[in-house]
Amino acid sequence: MADSRVPGEHPRPKPVRAIIFLVFGSLLTLLEFIVVIVLAAVGIATIMVWVGIPILIATTTLVRGFGDLERRWVRAMLGTPLVKIERLPAEGRVLTRWRRRLIDPTTWRDLGYLLLKVPLSIAELATGLASVVLLPLALWVAPWIAWVSGSLALALLGPNRAERLAVKAQHLQASRARGVDATEAERRRIERDLHDGAQQRLVSVAMSLGRAKNKLSDDPAAARELIDEAHNDAKLAVSELRDLARGIYPAVLADRGLDAALSAQAVKCPVPVDVQVDVEPRPPAAVETTAYFIVGETLTNIAKHSRANQAGVKVWRSDEKVVVEITDDGQGGAELRPGGGLAGLADRAATIDGVITVVSPPGGPTVVRADLPCTW
Repeated sequence: MADSRVPGEHPRPKPVRAIIFLVFGSLLTLLEFIVVIVLAAVGIATIMVWVGIPILIATTTLVRGFGDLERRWVRAMLGTPLVKIERLPAEGRVLTRWRRRLIDPTTWRDLGYLLLKVPLSIAELATGLASVVLLPLALWVAPWIAWVSGSLALALLGPNRAERLAVKAQHLQASRARGVDATEAERRRIERDLHDGAQQRLVSVAMSLGRAKNKLSDDPAAARELIDEAHNDAKLAVSELRDLARGIYPAVLADRGLDAALSAQAVKCPVPVDVQVDVEPRPPAAVETTAYFIVGETLTNIAKHSRANQAGVKVWRSDEKVVVEITDDGQGGAELRPGGGLAGLADRAATIDGVITVVSPPGGPTVVRADLPCTW
Protein backbone atom coordinates (compact mmCIF):
# COMPACT_ATOMS: atom_id res chain seq x y z
CA MET A 1 0.00 0.00 0.00
CA ALA A 2 1.24 3.48 -0.86
CA ASP A 3 -0.19 6.67 0.51
CA SER A 4 0.37 10.34 1.09
CA ARG A 5 -1.47 10.41 4.38
CA VAL A 6 -0.85 13.09 6.96
CA PRO A 7 0.99 11.63 9.96
CA GLY A 8 -1.58 11.28 12.75
CA GLU A 9 -4.54 10.25 10.59
CA HIS A 10 -6.00 6.92 11.59
CA PRO A 11 -7.90 4.82 9.00
CA ARG A 12 -10.50 2.20 9.90
CA PRO A 13 -9.12 -1.31 9.22
CA LYS A 14 -10.59 -3.94 6.92
CA PRO A 15 -12.64 -6.71 8.60
CA VAL A 16 -10.11 -9.55 8.13
CA ARG A 17 -7.20 -7.55 9.51
CA ALA A 18 -9.40 -6.28 12.32
CA ILE A 19 -10.35 -9.83 13.39
CA ILE A 20 -6.72 -11.03 13.30
CA PHE A 21 -5.69 -7.99 15.32
CA LEU A 22 -8.44 -8.48 17.90
CA VAL A 23 -7.71 -12.17 18.50
CA PHE A 24 -3.92 -12.28 18.43
CA GLY A 25 -3.37 -8.72 19.65
CA SER A 26 -5.46 -9.29 22.75
CA LEU A 27 -3.56 -12.49 23.55
CA LEU A 28 -0.26 -10.64 23.08
CA THR A 29 -1.37 -7.83 25.40
CA LEU A 30 -2.57 -10.22 28.10
CA LEU A 31 0.73 -12.11 27.96
CA GLU A 32 2.70 -8.86 28.22
CA PHE A 33 0.56 -7.74 31.16
CA ILE A 34 1.08 -11.00 33.05
CA VAL A 35 4.87 -10.87 32.54
CA VAL A 36 5.12 -7.24 33.67
CA ILE A 37 2.87 -7.67 36.72
CA VAL A 38 4.63 -10.83 37.91
CA LEU A 39 8.12 -9.32 37.51
CA ALA A 40 7.07 -6.04 39.13
CA ALA A 41 5.53 -7.87 42.10
CA VAL A 42 8.61 -10.05 42.58
CA GLY A 43 10.92 -7.05 42.21
CA ILE A 44 9.05 -4.93 44.74
CA ALA A 45 8.82 -7.85 47.20
CA THR A 46 12.57 -8.49 47.07
CA ILE A 47 13.87 -4.94 46.76
CA MET A 48 14.92 -4.83 50.42
CA VAL A 49 17.48 -7.58 49.79
CA TRP A 50 18.69 -5.89 46.56
CA VAL A 51 17.58 -8.82 44.43
CA GLY A 52 14.56 -6.83 43.38
CA ILE A 53 16.58 -4.01 41.77
CA PRO A 54 17.84 -5.97 38.75
CA ILE A 55 14.36 -7.50 38.43
CA LEU A 56 12.77 -4.03 38.36
CA ILE A 57 15.40 -2.84 35.87
CA ALA A 58 14.52 -5.80 33.64
CA THR A 59 10.82 -4.98 34.10
CA THR A 60 11.37 -1.39 32.96
CA THR A 61 13.29 -2.61 29.90
CA LEU A 62 10.50 -5.05 29.09
CA VAL A 63 7.81 -2.36 29.39
CA ARG A 64 9.64 -0.24 26.82
CA GLY A 65 10.26 -3.26 24.61
CA PHE A 66 6.60 -4.26 24.78
CA GLY A 67 5.67 -0.68 23.87
CA ASP A 68 7.84 -0.84 20.74
CA LEU A 69 6.41 -4.26 19.89
CA GLU A 70 2.86 -2.91 20.20
CA ARG A 71 3.74 0.02 17.93
CA ARG A 72 4.97 -2.32 15.20
CA TRP A 73 1.98 -4.65 15.62
CA VAL A 74 -0.65 -1.90 15.52
CA ARG A 75 1.05 -0.20 12.57
CA ALA A 76 1.29 -3.45 10.60
CA MET A 77 -2.26 -4.67 11.22
CA LEU A 78 -4.31 -1.48 11.44
CA GLY A 79 -2.29 0.97 9.37
CA THR A 80 -2.11 3.34 12.34
CA PRO A 81 0.72 5.83 11.69
CA LEU A 82 2.86 4.94 14.70
CA VAL A 83 6.50 5.82 14.15
CA LYS A 84 9.56 5.16 16.26
CA ILE A 85 9.48 7.66 19.11
CA GLU A 86 12.32 9.71 20.53
CA ARG A 87 13.35 8.55 24.01
CA LEU A 88 15.61 10.29 26.49
CA PRO A 89 19.23 9.18 25.98
CA ALA A 90 20.32 6.67 28.64
CA GLU A 91 24.06 6.71 29.32
CA GLY A 92 26.32 5.93 32.26
CA ARG A 93 26.10 3.16 34.81
CA VAL A 94 23.23 0.72 35.13
CA LEU A 95 21.43 2.61 37.90
CA THR A 96 21.91 5.90 36.09
CA ARG A 97 20.41 4.48 32.91
CA TRP A 98 17.52 3.02 34.91
CA ARG A 99 16.81 6.37 36.54
CA ARG A 100 16.75 8.09 33.14
CA ARG A 101 14.30 5.50 31.87
CA LEU A 102 12.08 6.01 34.91
CA ILE A 103 11.88 9.76 34.32
CA ASP A 104 11.34 9.31 30.59
CA PRO A 105 7.64 10.07 29.84
CA THR A 106 7.63 7.49 27.05
CA THR A 107 8.23 4.70 29.58
CA TRP A 108 5.12 5.65 31.54
CA ARG A 109 3.11 6.05 28.36
CA ASP A 110 4.13 2.51 27.38
CA LEU A 111 3.03 1.26 30.80
CA GLY A 112 -0.19 3.28 30.72
CA TYR A 113 -1.09 1.83 27.35
CA LEU A 114 -0.51 -1.70 28.63
CA LEU A 115 -2.66 -1.16 31.72
CA LEU A 116 -5.50 0.51 29.83
CA LYS A 117 -5.37 -2.06 27.04
CA VAL A 118 -5.96 -5.06 29.34
CA PRO A 119 -9.73 -4.56 29.91
CA LEU A 120 -10.13 -3.64 26.26
CA SER A 121 -8.26 -6.81 25.25
CA ILE A 122 -10.84 -8.98 27.00
CA ALA A 123 -13.62 -7.41 24.92
CA GLU A 124 -11.43 -7.63 21.80
CA LEU A 125 -10.79 -11.36 22.27
CA ALA A 126 -14.51 -12.16 22.72
CA THR A 127 -15.48 -9.99 19.74
CA GLY A 128 -12.71 -11.38 17.55
CA LEU A 129 -13.65 -14.99 18.18
CA ALA A 130 -17.36 -14.28 17.67
CA SER A 131 -16.62 -12.39 14.43
CA VAL A 132 -15.18 -15.56 12.90
CA VAL A 133 -18.70 -17.04 12.75
CA LEU A 134 -20.99 -14.00 12.91
CA LEU A 135 -20.85 -11.91 9.72
CA PRO A 136 -22.45 -8.71 11.13
CA LEU A 137 -19.81 -8.57 13.86
CA ALA A 138 -17.05 -9.15 11.31
CA LEU A 139 -18.26 -6.40 8.97
CA TRP A 140 -19.21 -3.64 11.39
CA VAL A 141 -18.30 -4.28 15.03
CA ALA A 142 -14.80 -5.75 14.71
CA PRO A 143 -13.39 -2.90 12.54
CA TRP A 144 -14.87 -0.31 14.90
CA ILE A 145 -13.38 -1.92 18.03
CA ALA A 146 -10.02 -2.30 16.26
CA TRP A 147 -10.20 1.39 15.31
CA VAL A 148 -10.79 2.31 18.96
CA SER A 149 -7.77 0.23 19.96
CA GLY A 150 -5.69 1.91 17.26
CA SER A 151 -6.81 5.33 18.50
CA LEU A 152 -5.71 4.43 22.03
CA ALA A 153 -2.34 3.31 20.68
CA LEU A 154 -1.99 6.51 18.68
CA ALA A 155 -2.75 8.62 21.75
CA LEU A 156 -0.36 6.85 24.13
CA LEU A 157 2.28 5.22 21.94
CA GLY A 158 2.49 7.89 19.27
CA PRO A 159 4.50 11.11 19.39
CA ASN A 160 3.46 13.76 21.90
CA ARG A 161 1.44 16.81 20.91
CA ALA A 162 4.45 19.01 20.17
CA GLU A 163 6.00 16.33 17.98
CA ARG A 164 2.69 15.74 16.17
CA LEU A 165 2.33 19.45 15.46
CA ALA A 166 5.91 19.63 14.19
CA VAL A 167 5.36 16.65 11.89
CA LYS A 168 2.07 18.08 10.64
CA ALA A 169 3.69 21.45 9.97
CA GLN A 170 6.44 19.71 8.03
CA HIS A 171 3.87 17.76 6.04
CA LEU A 172 1.86 20.92 5.26
CA GLN A 173 5.02 22.68 4.13
CA ALA A 174 5.82 19.79 1.80
CA SER A 175 2.21 19.78 0.57
CA ARG A 176 2.34 23.48 -0.20
CA ALA A 177 5.58 23.01 -2.12
CA ARG A 178 4.10 20.14 -4.13
CA GLY A 179 0.99 22.23 -4.74
CA VAL A 180 3.07 25.10 -6.09
CA ASP A 181 4.95 22.68 -8.35
CA ALA A 182 1.68 21.18 -9.58
CA THR A 183 0.24 24.64 -10.29
CA GLU A 184 3.38 25.65 -12.18
CA ALA A 185 3.24 22.45 -14.24
CA GLU A 186 -0.42 23.14 -15.03
CA ARG A 187 0.42 26.70 -16.10
CA ARG A 188 3.12 25.42 -18.44
CA ARG A 189 0.69 22.88 -19.88
CA ILE A 190 -1.88 25.59 -20.58
CA GLU A 191 0.76 27.79 -22.22
CA ARG A 192 1.92 24.86 -24.36
CA ASP A 193 -1.61 23.96 -25.39
CA LEU A 194 -2.37 27.57 -26.28
CA HIS A 195 0.84 27.92 -28.27
CA ASP A 196 0.54 24.63 -30.13
CA GLY A 197 -3.22 24.73 -30.61
CA ALA A 198 -5.45 27.81 -30.62
CA GLN A 199 -2.62 30.30 -31.17
CA GLN A 200 -1.46 28.52 -34.32
CA ARG A 201 -5.05 28.35 -35.55
CA LEU A 202 -5.54 32.07 -35.02
CA VAL A 203 -2.26 32.84 -36.80
CA SER A 204 -3.49 30.74 -39.70
CA VAL A 205 -6.79 32.67 -39.67
CA ALA A 206 -4.95 36.00 -39.83
CA MET A 207 -2.71 34.81 -42.67
CA SER A 208 -5.65 33.42 -44.66
CA LEU A 209 -7.63 36.64 -44.24
CA GLY A 210 -4.59 38.70 -45.27
CA ARG A 211 -4.14 36.63 -48.42
CA ALA A 212 -7.88 36.84 -49.12
CA LYS A 213 -7.76 40.62 -48.78
CA ASN A 214 -4.99 40.82 -51.39
CA LYS A 215 -6.91 38.58 -53.81
CA LEU A 216 -10.34 40.07 -53.21
CA SER A 217 -10.18 42.43 -56.21
CA ASP A 218 -8.21 40.28 -58.67
CA ASP A 219 -9.41 36.78 -57.85
CA PRO A 220 -12.71 36.71 -55.85
CA ALA A 221 -13.02 32.92 -56.13
CA ALA A 222 -9.59 32.33 -54.54
CA ALA A 223 -10.38 34.95 -51.91
CA ARG A 224 -13.62 33.12 -51.09
CA GLU A 225 -11.69 29.86 -50.65
CA LEU A 226 -9.22 31.56 -48.33
CA ILE A 227 -12.09 33.09 -46.31
CA ASP A 228 -13.68 29.65 -46.03
CA GLU A 229 -10.36 28.25 -44.86
CA ALA A 230 -10.03 31.04 -42.30
CA HIS A 231 -13.60 30.37 -41.14
CA ASN A 232 -12.85 26.69 -40.57
CA ASP A 233 -9.63 27.50 -38.71
CA ALA A 234 -11.53 30.01 -36.54
CA LYS A 235 -14.11 27.36 -35.62
CA LEU A 236 -11.33 24.91 -34.76
CA ALA A 237 -9.63 27.56 -32.61
CA VAL A 238 -12.87 28.20 -30.75
CA SER A 239 -13.29 24.46 -30.20
CA GLU A 240 -9.74 24.12 -28.90
CA LEU A 241 -10.20 27.10 -26.58
CA ARG A 242 -13.44 25.57 -25.32
CA ASP A 243 -11.67 22.26 -24.65
CA LEU A 244 -8.85 24.09 -22.89
CA ALA A 245 -11.32 26.01 -20.72
CA ARG A 246 -13.13 22.76 -19.95
CA GLY A 247 -9.80 21.32 -18.82
CA ILE A 248 -9.37 24.22 -16.40
CA TYR A 249 -12.91 24.13 -14.98
CA PRO A 250 -15.62 22.08 -16.73
CA ALA A 251 -18.89 23.92 -17.32
CA VAL A 252 -20.98 20.88 -16.34
CA LEU A 253 -19.21 20.81 -12.98
CA ALA A 254 -20.02 24.44 -12.30
CA ASP A 255 -23.62 24.15 -13.46
CA ARG A 256 -24.70 20.72 -12.22
CA GLY A 257 -22.16 19.54 -9.67
CA LEU A 258 -20.05 16.43 -9.18
CA ASP A 259 -22.71 13.81 -9.85
CA ALA A 260 -23.42 15.00 -13.39
CA ALA A 261 -19.76 15.80 -14.13
CA LEU A 262 -18.47 12.40 -13.01
CA SER A 263 -21.30 10.59 -14.80
CA ALA A 264 -20.26 12.39 -18.00
CA GLN A 265 -16.68 11.21 -17.48
CA ALA A 266 -17.82 7.64 -16.87
CA VAL A 267 -19.78 7.57 -20.15
CA LYS A 268 -16.60 8.41 -22.09
CA CYS A 269 -14.56 5.65 -20.41
CA PRO A 270 -14.27 2.45 -22.49
CA VAL A 271 -14.47 0.39 -19.27
CA PRO A 272 -17.98 0.19 -17.71
CA VAL A 273 -18.06 2.47 -14.67
CA ASP A 274 -20.61 2.52 -11.86
CA VAL A 275 -20.89 6.02 -10.34
CA GLN A 276 -22.32 6.78 -6.90
CA VAL A 277 -22.16 10.35 -5.59
CA ASP A 278 -23.57 11.71 -2.33
CA VAL A 279 -21.85 14.94 -1.33
CA GLU A 280 -24.64 17.13 0.03
CA PRO A 281 -24.17 19.82 1.09
CA ARG A 282 -22.23 20.79 -2.00
CA PRO A 283 -18.48 21.09 -1.26
CA PRO A 284 -16.32 24.12 -2.19
CA ALA A 285 -15.40 24.59 -5.85
CA ALA A 286 -11.74 23.74 -5.21
CA VAL A 287 -12.75 20.37 -3.74
CA GLU A 288 -15.11 19.62 -6.62
CA THR A 289 -12.46 20.49 -9.19
CA THR A 290 -9.83 18.35 -7.47
CA ALA A 291 -12.22 15.40 -7.20
CA TYR A 292 -13.21 15.78 -10.85
CA PHE A 293 -9.66 15.67 -12.17
CA ILE A 294 -8.63 12.85 -9.83
CA VAL A 295 -11.49 10.71 -11.13
CA GLY A 296 -10.79 11.67 -14.74
CA GLU A 297 -7.07 10.88 -14.58
CA THR A 298 -7.68 7.63 -12.72
CA LEU A 299 -10.30 6.46 -15.23
CA THR A 300 -7.85 7.28 -18.03
CA ASN A 301 -5.20 5.15 -16.33
CA ILE A 302 -7.69 2.32 -15.88
CA ALA A 303 -8.58 2.39 -19.57
CA LYS A 304 -4.91 2.45 -20.64
CA HIS A 305 -3.16 0.13 -18.21
CA SER A 306 -5.42 -1.92 -15.93
CA ARG A 307 -7.02 -4.43 -18.34
CA ALA A 308 -10.09 -4.10 -16.14
CA ASN A 309 -13.59 -5.28 -17.03
CA GLN A 310 -15.39 -3.11 -14.49
CA ALA A 311 -14.69 0.06 -12.52
CA GLY A 312 -16.50 1.98 -9.85
CA VAL A 313 -16.50 5.55 -8.56
CA LYS A 314 -17.89 6.41 -5.13
CA VAL A 315 -17.87 9.93 -3.71
CA TRP A 316 -19.33 10.83 -0.33
CA ARG A 317 -19.14 13.34 2.50
CA SER A 318 -17.46 12.19 5.71
CA ASP A 319 -17.39 14.78 8.50
CA GLU A 320 -15.60 17.80 7.07
CA LYS A 321 -14.12 16.10 4.03
CA VAL A 322 -15.08 14.55 0.71
CA VAL A 323 -13.90 11.00 0.08
CA VAL A 324 -13.33 9.86 -3.51
CA GLU A 325 -12.80 6.14 -4.10
CA ILE A 326 -12.10 4.66 -7.55
CA THR A 327 -11.87 0.88 -7.90
CA ASP A 328 -11.24 -1.53 -10.75
CA ASP A 329 -10.92 -5.30 -11.17
CA GLY A 330 -7.80 -5.09 -13.32
CA GLN A 331 -4.32 -6.56 -13.00
CA GLY A 332 -3.19 -4.31 -10.12
CA GLY A 333 0.38 -3.20 -9.53
CA ALA A 334 -0.36 0.54 -9.47
CA GLU A 335 1.75 2.61 -7.08
CA LEU A 336 2.69 6.14 -6.18
CA ARG A 337 6.00 6.63 -8.00
CA PRO A 338 7.84 9.96 -8.16
CA GLY A 339 7.01 11.57 -11.48
CA GLY A 340 4.19 9.10 -12.20
CA GLY A 341 0.56 9.86 -12.91
CA LEU A 342 -0.63 8.90 -9.44
CA ALA A 343 2.05 11.08 -7.89
CA GLY A 344 0.64 13.93 -9.97
CA LEU A 345 -2.78 13.25 -8.47
CA ALA A 346 -1.24 13.33 -5.00
CA ASP A 347 0.34 16.69 -5.83
CA ARG A 348 -3.02 18.03 -7.02
CA ALA A 349 -4.72 16.80 -3.83
CA ALA A 350 -1.94 18.35 -1.75
CA THR A 351 -2.91 21.83 -2.98
CA ILE A 352 -5.96 21.64 -0.65
CA ASP A 353 -4.26 19.47 2.03
CA GLY A 354 -5.82 16.31 0.60
CA VAL A 355 -4.19 12.89 0.56
CA ILE A 356 -4.14 10.02 -1.92
CA THR A 357 -4.02 6.35 -0.87
CA VAL A 358 -3.36 3.56 -3.38
CA VAL A 359 -3.94 -0.14 -2.65
CA SER A 360 -3.11 -2.26 -5.70
CA PRO A 361 -1.70 -5.74 -5.04
CA PRO A 362 -0.50 -7.79 -8.05
CA GLY A 363 -3.55 -9.33 -9.66
CA GLY A 364 -5.81 -6.59 -8.34
CA PRO A 365 -8.18 -5.18 -7.43
CA THR A 366 -6.97 -1.59 -7.31
CA VAL A 367 -8.39 1.06 -5.00
CA VAL A 368 -7.42 4.71 -5.34
CA ARG A 369 -8.79 6.84 -2.51
CA ALA A 370 -8.62 10.59 -2.07
CA ASP A 371 -9.49 12.30 1.22
CA LEU A 372 -10.18 15.96 0.45
CA PRO A 373 -10.86 18.34 3.35
CA CYS A 374 -13.61 20.90 2.86
CA THR A 375 -11.96 23.34 5.30
CA TRP A 376 -8.32 24.36 5.29
